[in-house]
Amino acid sequence: MRIGLYPGTFDPIHLGHIDIMQRAMALVDRLVIGVAINRDKKPLFPLEDRVEMVEAESRLITARCGGEIIVHPFENLLIDCARDVGAQVIVRGLRAVADFEYEFQMVGMNRALDASVETVFMMADARRQAIASKLVKEIARLGGDVSKFVTPAVNDRMRARFAQDG
Repeated sequence: MRIGLYPGTFDPIHLGHIDIMQRAMALVDRLVIGVAINRDKKPLFPLEDRVEMVEAESRLITARCGGEIIVHPFENLLIDCARDVGAQVIVRGLRAVADFEYEFQMVGMNRALDASVETVFMMADARRQAIASKLVKEIARLGGDVSKFVTPAVNDRMRARFAQDG
């Protein structure tokens, strides 16, 4: 069984993430979505909410595309998470050259830690390349419409979250 790990904070999950997830399903039998617990990033949504959103979107993807998606929160090293879930490949999405520079360093470090786990880069769909969770949150925080960047369910949760803070 080919198992892939697609890690991220998914704060929130957006259409760029979903695009990569759907396309990664063609490469693996099981896709594990690693929802990172990264306290340094100060997420908008707590881990439980991010996991719920990713699980809901994953169910929609598997209903459309088949396959198996598992959501797995993690706080350890990415390479250790890959080992924990039995992943042979780490899937990473790229939007721009700046992403590549950071990811290139990560691949080098991960290969030094465990050369048996490969990393596959997938370019974001051209319509999704500008989407970044940080920007989606900023637009929503300032009252802008993020419906072009997230699913309706995520949009509703973002509006509720900012209404709660406001």
